[in-house]
Amino acid sequence: MGFQRTDRDDGLQQSQIVLRNGREILLQAFNWESHKHDWWRNLDRKVADMAQSGITSAWLPPATHSFSPEGYLPQNLYSLNSSYGSESLLKTLLYKMQQYNIRPMADIVVNHRVGTTRGHGGKYNRYDGVPLSWDERAVTSCTGGRGNRSTGDNFHGVPNIDHTQDFVRKDIIGWLKWLRYTVGFQDFRFDFARGYSAKYVKEYIEGAKPVFCVGEYWDSCNYNGTSLEYNQDSHRQRIINWIDATGQLSTAFDFTTKGILQEAVKGQLWRLRDAQGKPPGVIGWWPSRAVTFLDNHDTGSTQGHWPFPSNHVMEGYAYILTHPGIPSIFYDHFYDWGSIMHDQIAKLIHIRKKQDIHSRSSIRIIEAKANLYAAIIGEKLCMKIGSGSWCPTGPEWKLAAHGHQYAVWHK
Repeated sequence: MGFQRTDRDDGLQQSQIVLRNGREILLQAFNWESHKHDWWRNLDRKVADMAQSGITSAWLPPATHSFSPEGYLPQNLYSLNSSYGSESLLKTLLYKMQQYNIRPMADIVVNHRVGTTRGHGGKYNRYDGVPLSWDERAVTSCTGGRGNRSTGDNFHGVPNIDHTQDFVRKDIIGWLKWLRYTVGFQDFRFDFARGYSAKYVKEYIEGAKPVFCVGEYWDSCNYNGTSLEYNQDSHRQRIINWIDATGQLSTAFDFTTKGILQEAVKGQLWRLRDAQGKPPGVIGWWPSRAVTFLDNHDTGSTQGHWPFPSNHVMEGYAYILTHPGIPSIFYDHFYDWGSIMHDQIAKLIHIRKKQDIHSRSSIRIIEAKANLYAAIIGEKLCMKIGSGSWCPTGPEWKLAAHGHQYAVWHK
């Protein structure tokens, strides 16, 4: 008898095809305030526009029951009634997204979990009365449990999960499979990936077989006092080491590119070429695993921990939407900052698709000085950002898009 593939074998194959293909466009489909705005219903009304704009995967906020309304202090992982809406509204949204060929991405928060009852040491480090009713062994010893020490950094103020425990990993994989095959999520985003070893992320991906994964490995860029250093190689190397340790199964957010790009657009565009003449972020070294972005619910939105300068956002998108890597659009920029910005971003997505730019496209940086950056991507696309003037030589180049301090041409 021939070997018959199950759905789940196909799942791992599908993920490899998506990574190899490198033609994803992600949307972070929420911000820090979304829980106040009947969110699943709101997104339902935008699915058709997302599809028309070229979005292939939309990252949704944590859909499970949480102690905090934003979703990042989970407790009952099997309850899908959250401040974003009811389970039935969520399932309606996921079904609609699949009809429009947009993959729903689940926000996977498994570094920490709020306890339900007091246990060892009088801490809330037990999970009685809810599914996955773990005892104190499931909590790391460094955050008040009876488990082993954490395999990563601590997320303070809440019990951190001990991923070294076999029973914990078995339960997490069971939950991820439920999200993937019963609920209908297809992609995963791993929250606070610094908190536990990447080898467990590898195990979780192999267990649940999502189509596409991205990890949030966020640590500080290299600063000299308050000024960003030119060389961020050690920063991008740490992200690359994390990706490698997932068995190369996950991508990671390119925090290096974000940190450099948001300084560069303030009249320091020389930063956008490293000493080897390549892009200075993760996209310069491993573009097929780098998810580029300008802001998220932590760096931007109402938290504003590390925001991209608002008057340079379109230059930022002109960079990430023409360059190698896997670009991600932030909800606020696409839906809250007005129709002009929405249409400019959608136009850049359209140009990227039409010129077949992908995560591994070649890049030649032509100029990188204070007020001007210019590059040729692939064979048939070039761009510039900054106040300096530049245009490609030759009649074959046609202007495809332009706006405040950016322009894109194609052949």
